[in-house]
Amino acid sequence: MPYIYWDSTYILVVIGAVICMIASARVKTTFNKYSAYRSMSGMTGAQAAERILHAAGIYDVRVQHVSGNLTDHYNPANKTLNLSDSVCNQTSVAAVGVAAHECGHAIQHARGYVPLRLRTAFVPIANFGSMLAWPVIILGVIINSRSSMMLINIGILLFSFAVLFQLITLPVEFDASRRAMVQLREQGILGDQELHYTRKVLTAAALTYVASAAAAILQLLRIVLLFGGRSRDD
Repeated sequence: MPYIYWDSTYILVVIGAVICMIASARVKTTFNKYSAYRSMSGMTGAQAAERILHAAGIYDVRVQHVSGNLTDHYNPANKTLNLSDSVCNQTSVAAVGVAAHECGHAIQHARGYVPLRLRTAFVPIANFGSMLAWPVIILGVIINSRSSMMLINIGILLFSFAVLFQLITLPVEFDASRRAMVQLREQGILGDQELHYTRKVLTAAALTYVASAAAAILQLLRIVLLFGGRSRDD
């Protein structure tokens, strides 16, 4: 039986973790750097968000403060745009850019953007897959019977749902940043040089989602390498 806790394929998990750490460090460094640049408009993240939402004809989304650093998110369930300590009342180009990005998600929701709807619908499936994948695979290894390979394949399929969710997330995040840049320019919230800085912040943030997707794919590859050929070895 393959050694579950450590084996040569574990290097794939290590690579994925390193990729995610690098992406996380980069977004924090980039955000901190451009947090030092005050926007010429003097608008806070919350004020910029209000202007963008109203310019897009959206009046039923509530902009509110949420504690934490870079914990910003849009909640389509209750239509709240939640801005963190480092964004809500800050006037930097980084803060305004992040707030605009979350507005991008609100605009996606209001316009019925298909990838966002698909991602939202896929959340419970992805959570279900993440929660049960490893227990099902391990059960398949333990019972060592004719049905073991079927359980292992089911576990791999369940984990694939979580990977698919990561992939679905990518176009949603990139499109939200695109919408943010358009709105910041059209509403005159940021100037050309400020938009250049903001793009760097949003690009760094987007790369964290790319890193998460890459890590998930590497984890799936590890699972397939560990257990996919079990029927041939038994």
